[in-house]
Amino acid sequence: MITLFKCYKPLIPIRTSLISRSQRLIHKISIACSNYANNGTRVSCCSSIGQSQPPINAKSSKIDSGGGTDTKSSELWIYNTMSKKKEIFRPKLPGKVGMYVCGVTAYDLSHIGHARVYVCFDVLYRYLRHLGYEVNYVRNFTDVDDKIIARANELREDPISLSRRYCEEFHQDMVYLQCLPPSVEPRVSDHMPQIIDMIKQILDSGCAYIIDGDVYFSVDKFSEYGRLSGRKLEDNRAGERVAVDSRKENAADFALWKSAKEGEPFWESPWGPGRPGWHIECSAMSAAYLGYSFDIHGGGMDLIFPHHENEIAQSCAACNKSNISYWIHNGFVTIDSEKMSKSLGNFFTIRQVIDLYHPLALRLFLIGTHYRSSINYSDVLLEKASDRVFYIYQTLHDCEVVLSQHNEANRKESIPPDVMNCISKFNDEVLVSMLDDLRTPVALSALSDPLKIINDLLHTRKGKKQELRIESLAALGEMIRNLLSILGLMPTSYSEVLLQLREKALKRAKLTEDQVLQKIEERNIARMNKEYEKSDAVRKDLAAVGIALMDSPEGTSWRPAVPLALQDQQVSSA
Repeated sequence: MITLFKCYKPLIPIRTSLISRSQRLIHKISIACSNYANNGTRVSCCSSIGQSQPPINAKSSKIDSGGGTDTKSSELWIYNTMSKKKEIFRPKLPGKVGMYVCGVTAYDLSHIGHARVYVCFDVLYRYLRHLGYEVNYVRNFTDVDDKIIARANELREDPISLSRRYCEEFHQDMVYLQCLPPSVEPRVSDHMPQIIDMIKQILDSGCAYIIDGDVYFSVDKFSEYGRLSGRKLEDNRAGERVAVDSRKENAADFALWKSAKEGEPFWESPWGPGRPGWHIECSAMSAAYLGYSFDIHGGGMDLIFPHHENEIAQSCAACNKSNISYWIHNGFVTIDSEKMSKSLGNFFTIRQVIDLYHPLALRLFLIGTHYRSSINYSDVLLEKASDRVFYIYQTLHDCEVVLSQHNEANRKESIPPDVMNCISKFNDEVLVSMLDDLRTPVALSALSDPLKIINDLLHTRKGKKQELRIESLAALGEMIRNLLSILGLMPTSYSEVLLQLREKALKRAKLTEDQVLQKIEERNIARMNKEYEKSDAVRKDLAAVGIALMDSPEGTSWRPAVPLALQDQQVSSA
């Protein structure tokens, strides 16, 4: 039996007013949809994707626990690791969401496994805000840890200083990947009073014991230990991140406080100088900013056990009202089907990847697979993602150029039926896929038809003659931008990103722009001389390294492309 002594109230209470709602689709689309629907044709509300708040309490259809959707739902469904099934998302306080995501242990540059965690939860954060929720998003930094101390000793640097430096490097990585900053970013070193206070509560409840200045949690005292991971006590392995301590009552018991060792940073406590264990920090900081009862706790699947399992045990021991509604975990990034991690040495840092590929291509790669599935890192998939973002931004850039040449005031408030059908289908597909456990790959695939229609309207003879062409381009472009904003893929400037994508492609091809232009000139001369084998060879040589040539009446230009050697490779979605 756990005795309740006291429960923290959040240091920063959840705010009482709703955040600004997402911008709706342009008014002209809504009017056009209404007019079109009045003609007797079924059309879904075209502003549904941009609607700020869906009917939270609306009747919804059943979604099976295995992940399949029986029929459409008007509510957000999220897979809960605790229940092992998808559940309707209903926050504890209407209109408000408290979300805690375990942050990095800051002792080195982050790898793309880290990138996946924070991109996935950035999409969730953005989508909850898009739905009209006020989200208090807390993501911590671990700046006191065995790995940090070991790295600092190697570099002969102060551990806190080293960690602070890598926290800033992480911030820069998140900026590159267009991850929104969380509401609060607490650090362990700043929260020792809260951590010590929580350990006192756990000791008072009888769920912990002291040995020579160390404090251990007793898993035998918590009857529900293992409910998140499904593991039984006899299956647990001792020593996940530290050596096994033979003094423990049970090998699975874990440290809440570690007594000071020579050369390590320490803080004073009732049990003597020392520092906190790994798990207690997240329990203390989440309670400090969200309270013991909040909506979402997230992280990578590797944290289910032991970290999140231990968090549940110690939080419940400290406060018997502790309750988190939804435990959400993303899948691994793998290399040759093995989890990418620093401990295994099989990782690529975010900086290494974005040295050759644009950060938005990496972001697209990461959300191109459902967040709960593993994703296998490969050059092929990154090349495909890079090619896709170039196509998207080039299309929107060309659309923007044409629209800038026409006065918006002269546009009519109607859209052709075929464009209206495309908008209706797109909105339905995006709405259903995102509400069903954030199926971002389906939402991304829905872009294909509207992008094709835009290119037809821009570049084909029939498209340029189509009635209400400018109105169609404006409606389709706004619709696509709305989705890109939700997914964190909306750039500040199309032309700037297109230039950067071209620069990255040249770097991968180990060519300069002048060298490519020289090759184009050689090909032009060969064509004029009817040396077609030579001209074809130039095109093929460039295509082999990811440079595609495009001929038009205005001349020959180039764009990045998937290298020929990679185009035929079979890509399995792990």
